[in-house]
Amino acid sequence: MSDRHISQHFETLAIHAGNTADPLTGAVVPPIYQVSTYKQDGVGGLRGGYEYSRSANPTRTALEENLAALEGGRRGLAFASGLAAEDTLLRTLLTPGDHVVIPNDAYGGTFRLFAKVATRWGVEWSVADTSDPAAVRAALTPRTKAVWVETPSNPLLGITDIAAVAQVAHAAGAKLVVDNTFATPYLQQPLALGADVVVHSLTKYMGGHSDVVGGALIVSDQALADELAYHQNAMGAVAGPFDSWLVLRGTKTLAVRMDRHSENATKIADMLTRHARVTSVLYPGLPEHPGHEVAAKQMKAFGGMVSFRVEGGEEAAVEVCNRAKVFTLGESLGGVESLIEHPGRMTHASVAGSLLEVPGDLVRLSVGIENADDLLEDLQQALG
Repeated sequence: MSDRHISQHFETLAIHAGNTADPLTGAVVPPIYQVSTYKQDGVGGLRGGYEYSRSANPTRTALEENLAALEGGRRGLAFASGLAAEDTLLRTLLTPGDHVVIPNDAYGGTFRLFAKVATRWGVEWSVADTSDPAAVRAALTPRTKAVWVETPSNPLLGITDIAAVAQVAHAAGAKLVVDNTFATPYLQQPLALGADVVVHSLTKYMGGHSDVVGGALIVSDQALADELAYHQNAMGAVAGPFDSWLVLRGTKTLAVRMDRHSENATKIADMLTRHARVTSVLYPGLPEHPGHEVAAKQMKAFGGMVSFRVEGGEEAAVEVCNRAKVFTLGESLGGVESLIEHPGRMTHASVAGSLLEVPGDLVRLSVGIENADDLLEDLQQALG
């Protein structure tokens, strides 16, 4: 049965898309093709289209087919990291002198890529509150080629109306890029809402077990897919076969994990809103969140990321991080284990002094799939 004939229910696609049984042995899990080159059937006669594993590898192909199916796209491309995917995308879409609108709340590594790398290449950028389509429209210039969005955003959990901003971008002749790392395709499908490119750090929820680093781009337009594939091969920051296999294993359980992440995060957000030492809770599942209605419209659930601010300022926030026991103090997110961090000193240190600087009293949680009562008890003792 080809992938094209698989049921379109997400949970079934996650398990079967790209996961064709091995034709030699019948193995139900795709093999790890730990190989660099392939025997050709005569000069220029590629067997199955494979010649060199930078250009294509069967294990990576399986993952890329899986990713495309889950996001409802035509082509998925897997990379060595999320930033490798982003860099390849920028070099494909842009030339020196072009302009990009970036969000006022974004992953620190993405900001660093624009501010310290793309700028030196002659790419211009400006910051906008992407939760406000009018602000995005005002930030556009005649040279704008892309609008970059994270929703939910990192680390302030802001929400952008993807369909509305897609209209704004397309009216200006720009492409809409959506980083879907926090939501995953199980909770949100940007291509169906008008986005042109979906970006993932596969390191996070897609892998799901804190044991792999990877990135991905998924698109629906065949011409853009061909351009990206050319640059993927030309630049070479591809996902290795074992990394591809690990992510492919992770996507099979994405649906059940995201249900539990979201369930636990909702309980934690509710507790934090009632804690005397917490001054603000940032979680789109809360009715008082400014993006709640948009999130409810474009997401299946609200995800496993929660941020909150504490009374006492930066030192108090750092102390909460240090006192946690079940929550592990660490960067990254999206694994089965719960993580806690101080964005200002950790994941978002690179935005200090910029328009994207995050509050010093902010704590970010990646809520895992442990027993919720244990997580609640740990946060309560950490808050004191």
